[in-house]
Amino acid sequence: MQRFSADVYRERLARAAARTGEAGMDGIVVSTGPDLRYLIGSRADTFERLTALIIPQSGTPRLVVARLELASLAESAVSELGIEIADWVDGQDPYTLALEALPGSRIAVSDTMPALHVIPLAERTGRTPELATTVLRELRMIKDPAEIKALRAAGAAIDRVHARMGEWLTPGRTEQEVADDIREAIVAEGHTGAEFIIVGSGPNGADPHHEFSDRIIERGDIVVIDIGGPVEPGYNSDSTRTYCFTEPPADISDAYAVLERAQRAAVEAARPGVSAESVDAAARDILVEHGLGDRFIHRTGHGIGLSVHEEPYIVGGNTITLRPGMAFSVEPGVYFPGRWGARIEDIVVITDDGCEPVNTRPHGLVTL
Repeated sequence: MQRFSADVYRERLARAAARTGEAGMDGIVVSTGPDLRYLIGSRADTFERLTALIIPQSGTPRLVVARLELASLAESAVSELGIEIADWVDGQDPYTLALEALPGSRIAVSDTMPALHVIPLAERTGRTPELATTVLRELRMIKDPAEIKALRAAGAAIDRVHARMGEWLTPGRTEQEVADDIREAIVAEGHTGAEFIIVGSGPNGADPHHEFSDRIIERGDIVVIDIGGPVEPGYNSDSTRTYCFTEPPADISDAYAVLERAQRAAVEAARPGVSAESVDAAARDILVEHGLGDRFIHRTGHGIGLSVHEEPYIVGGNTITLRPGMAFSVEPGVYFPGRWGARIEDIVVITDDGCEPVNTRPHGLVTL
């Protein structure tokens, strides 16, 4: 397992403390999951026993961890960051250990913390904790150079898998068989595993969240392949391309050409200073103009990093301003229930004057 240098995590902890103070909070309590991994490089996973990083607005962070879980920190940067370790054994009160590191009762918790831990914290402080989303979202939305490098590597790795699709995607095979081969290739091309695989052939392509089935792929099918997974140190790829085996009917070709225009328009619209919803509109308006608006049934994109889906979300109503370092998908689709579907997806990173796609495979309907 890999992680960034200790200096990267040290700077993140300092920014987290500063933002905690700016938000008027006494401190934040971060449980296991992507937020903890972001802050200290820890992949620890626990449930009923509290493992949490306490970051006061000033002072030394404390990591509360069950003694039997100490070994799970070996791969993290904890020992290099000056973090106080407060270990505990069954029968002790870990929540008191957590709150001892905070100067007051206005605390916030990471949004994935189970109620099993949130409620004891509330009982001991006499007030319901707030969500630390306002602090952690701002940190994780803006990718630093090390993260952007990891996202580029992830994008290149999944592009290599798409480039090999002709090896497995053939009529007469089941979606399941194709998915099994894709899973092996995702690892072979540099990922630590496959986070998700969608092989949507024919009518199954009209379901954006179809995975795969025992349906036999037919020669006249349009096939949606949406795949991704993490590369070390944990940053995800996510790319969709649409395939066919013969020249499609004119109505399909025409609809796909509009989809391709919509996806390109959204990528071109993604730049610093514009709103997330304006990027969604750039794709959606073209589809609406050509009578396909009701065939586009989901948002245009989602942020990506240590989680496949995170802020910022590229959707109508999200007025957040795009800034350099934000990374997200651009993935409009059209869906015709019972018949076919198509989607085109790239991950892009906002730069100082536009955006950089990390995926470079052709966007057209690929004939195998």
